[in-house]
Amino acid sequence: MCGRFSLFEEIGSLKEQFQFEFTKDIDARFNIAPGQDILTVIDEGEGRVGTTMRWGLIPFWADDEKIGYRMINARAETIDVKASFKQALKQRRCLILADGFYEWKKDGKQKQPYRFGMKDKKPFAFAGLWEIWNKGGKNLTSCTIITTSPNDVTEKVHDRMPVILPADRIGMWLDPSFNQTDELKKLLRPYDAESMESYMVSTAINSAKNEGIELIAPTNSL
Repeated sequence: MCGRFSLFEEIGSLKEQFQFEFTKDIDARFNIAPGQDILTVIDEGEGRVGTTMRWGLIPFWADDEKIGYRMINARAETIDVKASFKQALKQRRCLILADGFYEWKKDGKQKQPYRFGMKDKKPFAFAGLWEIWNKGGKNLTSCTIITTSPNDVTEKVHDRMPVILPADRIGMWLDPSFNQTDELKKLLRPYDAESMESYMVSTAINSAKNEGIELIAPTNSL
């Protein structure tokens, strides 16, 4: 599961790294939570563009938008057969940009949060799916983060990790003309553990109301 992440890189740097157009600015965010609007990148055939979507996918057929809170993640193993995700896998794929994410490890009755990111501190892209929901006069665009089995870094804390796309596979993932699900699923693998790091952070991250750079400060090493 991936239930919290951060993105505080300047938008100009993100646009250069991931090669997309975006006319707005974004705020630095250290504790992004489900139900919030997040920065995504899509390509509908005319080049990559940035857009904001609600985190928590709402299938087009859903009666209630609250279902999105149960669909913040999609399992890579079954993504091509689940009714909520299989069409989006073929037609509506996106990048969800981040520079770190959090997972919790049980320690007795307590849960200790850990932050995960790249050793080089650079932002990265989660593999995501998106959907448009239109009911009762409301029109919402929402997304989900795909998860897979853990690598050697994340398995010390959790049995799942978000799919992080290697830079040389982003083009294929976003290509709107490509819909071979077997090939797409091959991209949904654990990221190279040698490139990643993790460390303990404060339990202040537990509350989505908390924000600020102090949330990413290490409290100890894993």
